Amino acid sequence: MSAVFTASTPLACLPAAPAVEARFEPMTPERLDAVLAVEQAVYSHPWTRGNFADTLAAGHHALCLLAGDTLLGYFVAMPGCQEVHLLNITVAPAHQRQGWALVLLDALVLWARAQRADWLWLEVRASNKRAQQVYLRHGFARVGLRKAYYPGGHGAREDAVVMSQKL
Repeated sequence: MSAVFTASTPLACLPAAPAVEARFEPMTPERLDAVLAVEQAVYSHPWTRGNFADTLAAGHHALCLLAGDTLLGYFVAMPGCQEVHLLNITVAPAHQRQGWALVLLDALVLWARAQRADWLWLEVRASNKRAQQVYLRHGFARVGLRKAYYPGGHGAREDAVVMSQKL
């Protein structure tokens, strides 16, 4: 994708962020060090280099959102039969709450529609209320619960909220 995107903080309670030009580029093995640094900074149970390498080898759709050389965020999605499953979406901590998650989701929707998908699907930790709000704002709906889907601390498991969006 060669389009340029901008985002700024949409919430009045947060300080205004300067407009930033960003672009999408394919996630490649050469970018995995930067991707892993963000992944490990954000998640208690991050994907491994092997997880990312496997998705790239499988041909899943994986894009990085960059501003200059700075990685703002990324997503990995898997096409299926008339649907797309979002496997991972992450915004770097320094760039959260600036609208970049919505930019990533918009790019995902455009790609999914180009694949002739009718639905987008995802799972999100039940405890991740902020992400659920972003998904709801983008048009996803809660459609189910997967019990003990995610690893938790001390051997526990956490439920996943299943969400979908009709395209």
